[in-house]
Amino acid sequence: MTLLRRFILRLLPGPSPASTVVVAGLAVALVLAGRPAAQRAMLHLNPVVDKLSKGQAVFGLITGDLSLANARAVARAPVDFVYADMEHNPLTLDGLHTFLVGMSDKALVLKKGTLQPNVALFARFPPEADQSAWVVKQALDMGLMGVIFNGVDTKAHAFAAVQSMRYPQLKGSPRFEPAGKRGAGSAIATWIWGVTTDEYERRADLWPLNPDGDLLAIVMIESAEGLKNLDEILSVPGVGMVFIGAANDLRLSLGVPSDAPEVEAARQTILKGCLAHKVACGITATSAADMVKRLNEGWKMIRSTEDVIRAGRAAAEKR
Repeated sequence: MTLLRRFILRLLPGPSPASTVVVAGLAVALVLAGRPAAQRAMLHLNPVVDKLSKGQAVFGLITGDLSLANARAVARAPVDFVYADMEHNPLTLDGLHTFLVGMSDKALVLKKGTLQPNVALFARFPPEADQSAWVVKQALDMGLMGVIFNGVDTKAHAFAAVQSMRYPQLKGSPRFEPAGKRGAGSAIATWIWGVTTDEYERRADLWPLNPDGDLLAIVMIESAEGLKNLDEILSVPGVGMVFIGAANDLRLSLGVPSDAPEVEAARQTILKGCLAHKVACGITATSAADMVKRLNEGWKMIRSTEDVIRAGRAAAEKR
């Protein structure tokens, strides 16, 4: 039974005028869902993965405000992702859980006719915390769709990050390595994603290592050591995106001010490496013009403010 059929059965306990409207609204989607797999594109529940898999760029926000009001606002913002910054804000898993629940939008589910949200939630933890697999596990078990790992300086760190997000694979799996270390127990995640445990475990793998995966392991390169080991880091299967921390940590590691030419050279080195390894590369844009420039260079993930993203998208469409 397809995800959409299961969802409709949950919505419709019995015949009623309301149920007739829902069925009519989703009739086309059901026809598509009933087609053989070869005749329809894979629906990723992670909207960021869905766009990246089609070669499209993604845009998003950073927040330290885990209130319910902000959760509802960002769930309908014109972006693809928001990431909760708990590196420079309190590390509160309760707050993260509340925020994720607040982002749940039943009206959107009915409007789209799928279980895919418009906005994916990622989180960034303190470096010492994200190297503790239990923090990553609890965040994923809540239903997050990606984790941003700070200060990834070595291949070993990137490998461990990927392992912390993957379930152990079945014998004979074509994608056995990196061997997963995530413990089973996804009750909250299945509730947030709207799927069964079996379906969640099938989808809760790393893209693009697993083409059907809906989780993203995002590593931050923000040191001279990370730059030196860039090629090895990018070669780790399961690394889905690189985000550059050039504004502060990287320029401090290089020992130069933020406007020094070495900083832009580091950005371009990281972008070149990402393009060579076919790994999406992310950066912060400070203005609409900067955003268009970065898109033209080949960056696939843009973090900025909502106003800059709106203006930048409008400018990009006029190219």
